[in-house]
Amino acid sequence: MARICFVCLGNICRSPTAESIMKSLIHGAHLDDQIEVDSAGTGAYHVGSPPDLRAKKTSEARGVQLNSLARQFTAEDFSTFDYVIAMDSNNRQDLLRLAPNSATEAKVHLLREFDPTAPANAEVPDPYYGGPRGFDDVFDMCERACKGLLTTIRARYQLG
Repeated sequence: MARICFVCLGNICRSPTAESIMKSLIHGAHLDDQIEVDSAGTGAYHVGSPPDLRAKKTSEARGVQLNSLARQFTAEDFSTFDYVIAMDSNNRQDLLRLAPNSATEAKVHLLREFDPTAPANAEVPDPYYGGPRGFDDVFDMCERACKGLLTTIRARYQLG
């Protein structure tokens, strides 16, 4: 069983978008029983809140449902997840500070590392203070990277 946690700042825009896209891809590949997906935020700003309405509308327009509630990532999460996927370098640094050792640090990746069209160290920008186009761009970036991540996981775990 592979376990993935997508992480952004507040867990209301980027990480729930990536979580929902990945769940949709996993379902389409009939791998629901072999890969688990969650999301969290590095901050506690929105704990218990649903996803941002703009993220929800953008995803639903693309056929993907956002249904999670925001939660904060904790050091204990490193023992649960095989992949801890950060949206940007600030999230990544926050996660690395929480990591108890080098083995857990190795679980932390930037999402766009898995996007074959992205340059090195590319980030998923926070669309929170922008307009609707930013949410469309984030969805597209997450979708490309999630497809690449799924390919990586299928190869690593030898999944159908």
